[in-house]
Amino acid sequence: MDDLEIMEQKKKVLLKAIGKIVFRERQKLNKGINKFSFEFDIGNGLLSRLENGTTDTKITTLWKLANAFEIKFSELAKLIEKELPQNFNFYE
Repeated sequence: MDDLEIMEQKKKVLLKAIGKIVFRERQKLNKGINKFSFEFDIGNGLLSRLENGTTDTKITTLWKLANAFEIKFSELAKLIEKELPQNFNFYE
């Protein structure tokens, strides 16, 4: 496997971790995807792809999500880090 393939695999791991956290935190708010999307100005298609780990996103969207979950952005980042393999790094 070459470096590009390794990077793509690691990106998929990261996106899946983000998706898992976003889905879990939205569920804690007991809101469906459409209601959540509308209330926090995040497209429901984008939110669905995020939760499925199939799309990358902007930092501004992650910041909106942290606000929606009523946590600091740094806390969202910590939750995502906990879902990743230990010592996750793109450049190993």
